[in-house]
Amino acid sequence: MEKFFIGREKEQQQLKDYINSDQSEFIAVYGRRRVGKTFLIQHVIGVDYAFYVAGMNNVSLRIQLNNFMQGIQKKRPDVRSVKTWFDAFIALENYLESLPEGRKIIFIDEMPWMDTPRSNFISGLEHFWNSWASWRNDIKLIVCGSATSWIINNLIKNRGGLHNRVTHKIPLKPFTLKECQMYFSARGFRLSTKQIAECYMVLGGVPFYLSKMNKGESVAQNIDRLLFAEDGELRDEFQSLYNSLYKDATNHIKIVTALAAKGKGLTRRDIVKQTKLASNGKLTLMLEELESCGFIRRYEPFSANASRTRNRVADEYQSPDTLYQLVDHFTLFYFQIMKKAAAHDPNYWSNIQNSHAYSVWSGLSFEMLCLNHVEQIKMALGISGITANIFSWFGKDKERKAQIDMLIDRADKTINVCEMKFYNRPYAMTAKDEADIERKVSSFIEATKTDKNVIVTMITAKGIEQNEHSGGIQKELILDALFN
Repeated sequence: MEKFFIGREKEQQQLKDYINSDQSEFIAVYGRRRVGKTFLIQHVIGVDYAFYVAGMNNVSLRIQLNNFMQGIQKKRPDVRSVKTWFDAFIALENYLESLPEGRKIIFIDEMPWMDTPRSNFISGLEHFWNSWASWRNDIKLIVCGSATSWIINNLIKNRGGLHNRVTHKIPLKPFTLKECQMYFSARGFRLSTKQIAECYMVLGGVPFYLSKMNKGESVAQNIDRLLFAEDGELRDEFQSLYNSLYKDATNHIKIVTALAAKGKGLTRRDIVKQTKLASNGKLTLMLEELESCGFIRRYEPFSANASRTRNRVADEYQSPDTLYQLVDHFTLFYFQIMKKAAAHDPNYWSNIQNSHAYSVWSGLSFEMLCLNHVEQIKMALGISGITANIFSWFGKDKERKAQIDMLIDRADKTINVCEMKFYNRPYAMTAKDEADIERKVSSFIEATKTDKNVIVTMITAKGIEQNEHSGGIQKELILDALFN
């Protein structure tokens, strides 16, 4: 990855504050594969660490221990090899105690890979922290890894000796549109906001994916080269992505496969029906893991929320009303486009830019883009300081179903009913559009009995063409607003 560093102001400051505190810290940095966890840590600490090691994938306990000990032996050649994690961490203690006074930063990268079967790695780490490091005020232990589920289940939600021992969590998310714009500008690209958005709608804001873009090619050409060419660098990324995050990703993939086929999302019961998975604690854990990695979101339909404020369900993941929705752009693109692509066509994406398949995908992905930039939308609406919840609503009038994909339910007794359209030109509303919006809003007000002020809000790529059918739109935002 390039030497320049873009964005991450909040995370950089957090890491600096934790490192400079007056107590020992156990800091977990986690997030999906390729999102830039190691790059962030290296950027902040540079070479100011007392000990560094990176776990190795799919190797034996002996090799993991040798790799760990080499990090000490580079500074202390007389230190002998060990056979257990308990002894390895004792050796680390002894080495750190021999150093001069002052903070001692320990950076363990790809920690999940070190936890090989029956290795007792967690027990060794637990003893190191509880019996030694936590009693001092100069130890700064930073750990990270792409296997986010391991970090969460074994460290953050540990119910044993490491329970509540992680002092700080830094979940690292993909870039926002603004950060992508900064990134491309720094690399000499001259992309419009719409072109950046189209790139985001395919790759998401994953820095590593963006680093593979070539400024001498169009966005479509880049996507073809990376995803559809026979030797495309990201052609097999889908399987690699999920397998890197979860020990056995088979059932996680079943869940996202089911969700990819239903834009508005599925209830737990629907997921069980579609995937044939048992509705038990394992399913709950998988849903939590997918949510923590940013692949799915968990939300309540507006009508369900109204009733549940009176009767809370103890386990949110067991609620019959809760919907799970796919919100990861790369995963959606894989199912909507890549799996359906014509075999052996290295220019597939360039060739379907004006097709029905492109229109269907872009509509769904643009809605997802808006959901992933709600804070920017609130800022553009002038309500960033007002508490608001994001819902969808499903109902029907006397004749047919009605659906509103995004409601911004505000504390100032106002609801923004959002319609989202992704077109290459200003959107020209038709009589049908006007009637559909009026029908949905009327059905929503009648079904929910809301007495809040309802503002019909249109979010488009290029704006709205003013005509005889656009008068019902009370608030208009364009794509640029998502770049705030």
